[in-house]
Amino acid sequence: MTLAGPSPNEKPMRFRNLGRLLTGLSLALAAAGPLSAAPRRIVSLSLCADQYLLLLADPGQIVALNRFSHDPAMSWGVAKARRFPAVRGSAEEMLTLKPDLVFTSGFGTPAALAVLRSRKVRLVDIGWADSFAGIERTARTIAAEIGHPARGEALIAAMRARIRALGPPPGRGRIAAYYQRRGYLTGQGTLIDEMMRRAGLTNLATRLDRPMLSRLSLEEMAVARPDFLLVENGDQVRDKGTELLQHPLLRRAVPAGRRIVIPEALTTCGGPSYPDAMATLYRGIERADR
Repeated sequence: MTLAGPSPNEKPMRFRNLGRLLTGLSLALAAAGPLSAAPRRIVSLSLCADQYLLLLADPGQIVALNRFSHDPAMSWGVAKARRFPAVRGSAEEMLTLKPDLVFTSGFGTPAALAVLRSRKVRLVDIGWADSFAGIERTARTIAAEIGHPARGEALIAAMRARIRALGPPPGRGRIAAYYQRRGYLTGQGTLIDEMMRRAGLTNLATRLDRPMLSRLSLEEMAVARPDFLLVENGDQVRDKGTELLQHPLLRRAVPAGRRIVIPEALTTCGGPSYPDAMATLYRGIERADR
């Protein structure tokens, strides 16, 4: 007995079901509207977000950057940043700029943020990255927010490659202190602390069991006599706060050849400046050893 197959005009059930599924999916997509487009008017009120945007965003996407973005002492990407307006984050500025995405990170006046929320503008606070892993997460977050996730992965790969190229850590477990204006010592759980460990150094703050930030007197520093002193300003005295760093007692405790200057613009934020900061630290240690 021969069974008759389907007629030429009759589709098998599974194809009829597939057709209904595709039709339903098309109708659902049409009802939902077009896929979310990349933001076209980005404002950064965060000096840290600036670093990522200058590398990841299309120039035409950026409307304005943080007010410190044009300051070479603070901004790692100052050369590129000067192509864009620098804003304080007032309500008036936000009304004029009409952004569709704003990176805040604690900046912006309450009035400006209220204006942005009332207009349903997307606000993103990227937080503070206190480790290279945190920098990688922030790179991915910002790249996704601005519609360029692949660029985020490329940036991460490039930063990792630069760090690997530095070679073996030169610190050999020696003691280093990151000493700031007015005698503040940078301690554990900070980006600087992680940089020291990556370079093979031991943070004096860890040895002394100090918190994230604490005061250490000149006399205490002279007694501790770290192998290296990490500073932001070199020999430049800008005010009474930085004058302490040039005190004769400190110079005797840690000679000039053992001071490593890491410009503030490299460490103000955890971001793409990290490989530059690490390279500066490595060179400083190697130079002191020579």
